[in-house]
Amino acid sequence: MPALVNRGRDDDMGFRRTLDCNLYYCSPRKRSRLSVPLYSRFAAPHHQQQQQRSIESLPDECLFEILRRLPGARERSVSACVSKRWLALLSSVRPSEIPGPKDSPKPRKLPDLNSAAPVTDEEEEEENTGCLARSLVGREATDNRLAAVAVGSAGLGGLGKLAIEGGHPARGVTDLGLSAVAHGCPSLRTLSLRKLPSVTDRGLAEIAACCPALEKLDLCRCPQVTDKGLVAIAEKCPNLTSLSLDSCSGIANDGLRAIARLCPKLSSFAIKDCPLVTDQGIAGLMCSASSTVEKISLHGLNVTDFSLACIGHYGKAVTSLTLTGLQNVAERGFWVMGNAAGLQNLRSVVITACRGATDTGLEAVARGCPSLRLLRLSKCSSLSDVGLRAFAEKAQALEQLQLEECHGISLVGVLSSLILCGERLKTLSLTKCSGIRDIACFPQALPLCASLRSLTVRDCPGFTASSLAVVAKICPNLAQLDLGGLVGVTDAGLLPLAESSNAGLVKVNLKGCANLTDAVVSALVKVHGSTLKELNVDGCSKLTDTTLLAIAESCTVLEELDMSTASVTDYGVAVLASARHLNLQILSLAGCSMLTSKILPLLGNMGSSLTGINLKNCNRIRAYGITSLEEKIYWCDILS
Repeated sequence: MPALVNRGRDDDMGFRRTLDCNLYYCSPRKRSRLSVPLYSRFAAPHHQQQQQRSIESLPDECLFEILRRLPGARERSVSACVSKRWLALLSSVRPSEIPGPKDSPKPRKLPDLNSAAPVTDEEEEEENTGCLARSLVGREATDNRLAAVAVGSAGLGGLGKLAIEGGHPARGVTDLGLSAVAHGCPSLRTLSLRKLPSVTDRGLAEIAACCPALEKLDLCRCPQVTDKGLVAIAEKCPNLTSLSLDSCSGIANDGLRAIARLCPKLSSFAIKDCPLVTDQGIAGLMCSASSTVEKISLHGLNVTDFSLACIGHYGKAVTSLTLTGLQNVAERGFWVMGNAAGLQNLRSVVITACRGATDTGLEAVARGCPSLRLLRLSKCSSLSDVGLRAFAEKAQALEQLQLEECHGISLVGVLSSLILCGERLKTLSLTKCSGIRDIACFPQALPLCASLRSLTVRDCPGFTASSLAVVAKICPNLAQLDLGGLVGVTDAGLLPLAESSNAGLVKVNLKGCANLTDAVVSALVKVHGSTLKELNVDGCSKLTDTTLLAIAESCTVLEELDMSTASVTDYGVAVLASARHLNLQILSLAGCSMLTSKILPLLGNMGSSLTGINLKNCNRIRAYGITSLEEKIYWCDILS
C-alpha cells in the first residue's frame, strides 16, 4: 500500500496521463462540456487579462494627456462620443493646454472622398470665431449636454451665444457645466443663465478666466451667485457692454461698483428684484460709467430719491430709462432727476407703478429732457390731467404717448395733449384707463392733430361713439387703428372715423367690438382696400358673408385677416378664395361654426403665399379633411 500511494508526486498526477493518454486503452466516457484542450483551460485567465488591457485602463491623468494632443477640433469632437468619461476629460481641456503648431507638427490630412469639397487650411483656421448660438431649456440643460456643446462647437466655428434656462429636477446645470463651456468656448460673447440654483461664483469665475471676449451677461434666479462672481467678470472681461440681473439675492453693491470701474464699455444695465442693491450700487454705476451708459432699467429695488438724482446728474449718454415699482422713490426724486439737466439725450421714458410719478415730477422730467420722444406711463395713480397737459406743453419733441391704467386721466386731458402736440405726436395709446369717458359737449371748432398716425384705445369702457366722432374730426391722417375690447363702439361711431382718414388705413384691429355689423366694416374695406394690410374682427359675431365679399372685391394688398367667430358660411370663403388678386399670408376662421369641410379644397387653392390658417373650434370640419389639406399645402401651419 505505501508503494501504491507514493507512486508519484502530486505534480505528476494528471498532466502525464493527459499528455500520454493515447498510449493507454480507456473505456468510452461522457463527453466533456468544454471542447478545448486542458492546457487551454489553465491558460484562459491569463489570456483574458491580456484582452482586457486597453486605453480605458489608463488613469485619468494619462488619458487627459493623450486626448489634449489630438490634432484638431473635429478629432476631439469625435473622441468625445466614445464615453462620458472621455467627454468629461475633453471638456476640461483648456485652450492653453492644447499644443500649438510649434509644440507638435500638425499631421497632413488626407482628403475625404465622401465629402463634396475637401476641407482647406483656411477653413481649418476659422475655428473659435464665435459664430454659433445655442439655447438649452428645461430638461436639456444638464452638465453633460453643456460639455457636448462646448466640445462639439469648437470644430464648427466656436460658440458665440449661449442661453441656459434650468428646469431639470435632478440633473440641473452646475459649475462643472459652466467650466466645460469656459474651456471649450473662449470666443463666447453672450451668456444668459436663468433659473440655475446650483451655479455659484466658481462657475462664473471660470467663465471670466477663459472667456475674455464676453460682452453681454444675463443672470436670472441664480441665488448662489454673489459679488465675487461679478468682480471676477469685471476683472477678466473688460469688453462687457450689457449687464442684466434679475432676482439674484446674493448680489449687492460691491459687484456693481467693480463692473462700473473695470468695464469701460458698459452701455446698458438692467437690475430687477435684487434686494441687496441699494443707492450705493446705482450711484457707483452712474458715477464711473456716466459717459457710456445709454440704457437703464430699474425694477423693484430698494432705492430712494438719491438714485434718481444720480441718474439725472450723470446720465449724459442715457437714451432709454425704465423705472418700475420703485416704492421708495417720491415726487422729489423725479423732480431732482428732471431739474439736474443731465438727461439731454434721453429719448424714451417708461414709468410703471411709481408713486413719485406725480404732476410736478412729470413736468420736471419734460423740462429737463428736451430730446424726449416716447413716454409710457402705467399704473401711475397720482397723475392727473393737469400734469399730462403740462408735460405735453414742455415736451417739444414728443412723438409717442402711451397710457395704461392711469385712472386719473380723462378724455379732456388726452384731447388737450393732442392739441398741444398737434404737429409732432405720431402715436397715442390708451389702455384700461377707466377715467376715459365721453364728454357731454365739445367745442364746434377743434384744431387738427395732422401728425397722428397710430391710435390705440383698448379696454376703455367709457370710450364710445361720441368720443370716436371727436377723434375723427381732429385726426384725419390715421394709418393704424386699434379699438380692441370697446364693446360700446357702434356703426354710427366708427363710420365717421373710417371715412375721414385721408392717408388710408393700413392696420385695423376691431377685436371684441361685438356691436359692429357688415355695414360699417364693408364701408371701411371699400374706402381703404388699396392700403389695408391687416384686419382683425375677431369676436364680431354679427359679420356675415357680406364682409368677405367686400374684402374679396376691394382689398388688393391684404396680408392678415382674422374673422374668428363670425357668422360666415362656405359661400363667403369660396368667394374669398377665388379672388386671385389677394395674397393672404394668415387667415383665421376659428370658431366659425357654420363652416364645413367643403372649404378645405378651396383653401388649398389660395396660393403659395398662405403661411398660416386657424380652423380651431370649427366643429363641422372633419379631421381627415384637414389632414389632406396639410399634405397639399405642406408649407402652411394649420391649427385645428
